[in-house]
Order: sequence, then C-alpha cells, then structure tokens
Amino acid sequence: MAEYARETRLTDGPLVVTHAMPEAQSVAIGIFIDIGSRDEQGRQHGISHALEHMLFKGTEEMDVHALSARLDELGGHANAYTSRERTCFHMQVLHEHWPEALSLLAAMVCRPALPEQEWQREREVIFSEMAMVEDSPEEWVMDQHVAGLFPGEALGRNILGTHDSLAQMQVADLRAYLQQHYAAPNLLIAAAGNIDHDALVRAVAAIDWRSEAGQRKRQRIAMHSGLQKLPREGEQAHLVLSYPGIHAASDARPLAWLANQMLGGGMSSRLFREIREKRGLAYSITSHLSMLSDQGTWTIMCGCAPAHAVESARVLREVLESFADRFDADEFARAVQQLSIQFRMGMDSVEGQMLYLGGRLDEAEICSPVQWVERIRQVSPDEVRQWVHAHLQQSALWSVAAPTAALAEICDSIGPCLS
Repeated sequence: MAEYARETRLTDGPLVVTHAMPEAQSVAIGIFIDIGSRDEQGRQHGISHALEHMLFKGTEEMDVHALSARLDELGGHANAYTSRERTCFHMQVLHEHWPEALSLLAAMVCRPALPEQEWQREREVIFSEMAMVEDSPEEWVMDQHVAGLFPGEALGRNILGTHDSLAQMQVADLRAYLQQHYAAPNLLIAAAGNIDHDALVRAVAAIDWRSEAGQRKRQRIAMHSGLQKLPREGEQAHLVLSYPGIHAASDARPLAWLANQMLGGGMSSRLFREIREKRGLAYSITSHLSMLSDQGTWTIMCGCAPAHAVESARVLREVLESFADRFDADEFARAVQQLSIQFRMGMDSVEGQMLYLGGRLDEAEICSPVQWVERIRQVSPDEVRQWVHAHLQQSALWSVAAPTAALAEICDSIGPCLS
C-alpha cells in the first residue's frame, strides 16, 4: 500500500506535509499557524481572528484590490479560519497553478501590507460578524457555555474578541503579533491533490520565512461544572451540557468517536431517537467532541420550545444514566459503519484531505483515514462502554438559555442531578 502522507522538516523552515492524489485536477494548499485565541494575552483579545481578516487586505507587492483580483483569477477559492489553537489560510486551485497559490499565501503570511485604512474598515466588518453571532441563538449559547467552562481564561473567551478590545487594537499590535508568532517553528504547509512532494519542498525552501518565534505557553485548565443560567428571550430554549473529553492526540479517539456517534451523532443515535423521534420534544439534538492539544470536551446540545425544556432535560438525563449500561449489537455495528464511511468518503475531497493534514500539528505522526477505519473496527463494545462510564462519572457543566419566565423552572428541574 502506498504511504498516505510524506513530510519534510526544513532547516529554519516550516514542516511540509503532502498527500498525493494523482488523478485529481486540483491541489488544495494551506498554511497552518499553531496559534489561536487561547494564546492571546491581556489586550490581545480577538487579535488572532483580526489578523486572519487583515492578511487578505494586500501584501507588500499588491494592494487589496490586486490581491483579490489575482485570487479570483486563479478560479478556485481562498479561505481562512481561526480557532482556539490554530489559524489557517488555504486555497484550492487547478494543479498547474499550485506554485502561484503557494506564492500568494506566503506573501500574505510573510509580507502583509496591514494598511491602517483597511483595518478601520475591517474592524467594522468584524463588528457585523459579532452581531450575526448575537442573532444566532445556537452560536450565542455555545459562546456563553465555553465561557462558563473556562471563566476568566483566554480559552473561554469568544474568538472574535469584543467591541472594546478591537476598538483599542492598532495596526502596530497586529504587526507585532504576526512578527512574534507567524514564524517557521509554528508553521505547517499542507497540500493534497495532484502535487509532487519534492517540488513543493523546493518551492517552500525558496521562500524567506521568519525563523524565530516568540514563546507560547499553554497550560491545562480545569473545567468548571455546575449550572449556568442564561436569560435570553426568544421562541426556543437551549440546553448545553459538557463533560471533560479527550485531547487531540489521544489514543482513545476511536472509543470517543464511537461513543459520540451512538449518543448523538446521527438520526439513529440514542438522543435523536429518544428526544426527537419518540417524543417530538426537540428539532435539534446533537453531541460532539471538541479536542485541543491538551484537553477536550464532550458536549450535548438540545434546542426546543421552552415548554418542552423540562421534559427534554429529564429524558436527556435518563439517556445519559443508562447509556453506558447497554449497547445493542446493531447500534454498535451501525456506529462503526457510519464512521468508516465518513473517513473513506472524506478521502475523495482534495480540500478535506489538506485540512486533515493540519492535524499533524497535534501529534508526532499522522494516521491515514484508512488506518483509523482499521482501528475503529478493532474496538469492542466493552471498551467503549468502559470509556463512556468513566467519562459520564465526571462532573459536568449545564448551561440553560431560555426566556426569563421559563428559566427558573427549567433550572430547578436540573438542579437535583448536580448534587
């Protein structure tokens, strides 16, 4: 079997990782920076995300209009994201255009213009993005929930920042943050598609990367538990519940993935079946795993009418109490099959495989999707049952967002299960 990925660490340069897809017509290429909102200190709140926006506002060689035009002329698409531990700039283009895509991305990351007038405008764009989150009950309650899990910590703060923090932020702050963190020790260049690894390594080696990065300290932070009351007027109530989970490189990933798939990962999951299908209590009921470099969460979210929230919380508790005690054979086999299909189908996506390679920043070596399928198929129901039992025995944080008139009753119904 051909190796899934090749990698090369350049002297005083980034780590380069590729996955060859010779039959593809395109290449997806990304620059991953191992820095995110949890690394922001003091007045830097929101600076990682702000810098993500500003790197599209021109380079030393091209103003914002010339850069935008060139990105469009390549005919693919360019995008970026900021998370709590990572920032990524990526493009997908026809395979013959990957050298220019790399050149543009490198210019954005290494030689951005960061014009003052563009920052004044883009700050208003981010304010609009904040308003969109405020108008989305699901996003708003999740932001409040994470803040409740890690109160007073950068890890718990909104990735976008606040109006006050952005209003005080200057271009000089953006430039200093970039100079400190956007350097080779923190960089991964990932590419998937019709691309030659050695050719990419040569192209990356020819770029002048900053070689020294500032110190970055990440310390494991204890999760808070209990009950968080969130008054919010509207037509829905939201129940969010998080247990401690696993970190991004945990060997327990197959166990956690299977447990999550059975609990709330699809239409045949335990929560979906009991809360939505059998009782019609909620439209949305899901669970998901969030994994960071040193810790993670296992989170359940339910959106329902306020009048159904007490009953939804009761059924949710009942499902969790019995979940570790019984996995029927069909349920377990279905979860194995669902995950296997997800991993295998994901291999058809050039962009998806490039983003998958970004996980190399979290661990010493990266497993192929096929290897994960093999590991998942080796897991036994008893192993998953033991993992679930251990995790659901831990203290959790409940966050309840609901209209004021209903909030007290919902929280009172949950309170006894916290003692």
